[in-house]
Amino acid sequence: MRVSQLKLLVTGANGFVGRSLLETLNMSGHDVVPCVRNAAGLRGERSIGSIDGSSDWSSVLTGCQAVIHLAARVHVMHEKTGDPLHEFRKTNVVGTLNLARQAAALGVKRFVFLSSIKVNGESTDVGAAFTPGSPPCIVDPYGVSKWEAEQGLRKIAADTGMELVIIRSPLIYGKGVGANFAQLIGLVRKKLPLPFGAIDNRRSLIAIDNLTNFISLCVNHPKAAGETFLVSDGDDISTPELVRRIAAAEGCRASLWPIPVWLLMAAGSLFGRRKVMERLCGNLQVDMSKAYRLLGWRPVIEMQAALKKMAEDDFKDETTH
Repeated sequence: MRVSQLKLLVTGANGFVGRSLLETLNMSGHDVVPCVRNAAGLRGERSIGSIDGSSDWSSVLTGCQAVIHLAARVHVMHEKTGDPLHEFRKTNVVGTLNLARQAAALGVKRFVFLSSIKVNGESTDVGAAFTPGSPPCIVDPYGVSKWEAEQGLRKIAADTGMELVIIRSPLIYGKGVGANFAQLIGLVRKKLPLPFGAIDNRRSLIAIDNLTNFISLCVNHPKAAGETFLVSDGDDISTPELVRRIAAAEGCRASLWPIPVWLLMAAGSLFGRRKVMERLCGNLQVDMSKAYRLLGWRPVIEMQAALKKMAEDDFKDETTH
């Protein structure tokens, strides 16, 4: 399919996904307006300040045919606010819908929204992957805010005719990944024995190159309008297999001890890491067949190659600092 060049607004352009997406979009020849909350040193960036119901987007939206909305209040490892849901809603719901209304009023044709698989839930049974039609099963404030934003965006799209595309992704990995995935990589690099050898689960992940390629496709593919997609690498693996693949990418061997899952869960509860252990031991699979069936999309990089690229990028960063 021939891709026409558009003027695009990308929010959250200095984030983990945003920086990679800018590279993908620029290679596609689009005229990209990178939008950040505060100056981040990106070429051509525009600062918007806080993202809430009072944000004025008119100066950055002028002339744009599409918006890719990545900016969000994301998971907070050590939440300090007394009302987390209020804080998530302020940015992820009120701020998102304020942007969408202004975009529609200024004639933006399409709004691409990066949501989260947390709208569907935290776990699946083996072989029973989430689909775009799976009912929501939300367990935390972040997931609630993403679901409420999706619902509000659908109403704005219905009222204004602006095309909406929703993308729900599982865990994203790649250069600059943080949180638990970065910690796991650190443990593998230290060649420490890891107690995950007895885990037999399946989890969907997505390499950042695959996600940004899919987002780029959704910007102007005619069949993406009005749709919700789940995307992944299409290679669901167990936690011990993930450790082995990370080790292979890092040029070392994994040391895995077969500690019973029940003991891992008990240790997680004892040390306040129950949620982490649930993710390491549990299943979470997504069905990406709709993306292939409707848009003809396939992942552009395999997991092992993506992990190897991430390891090489990290090594380059270490040697240049």
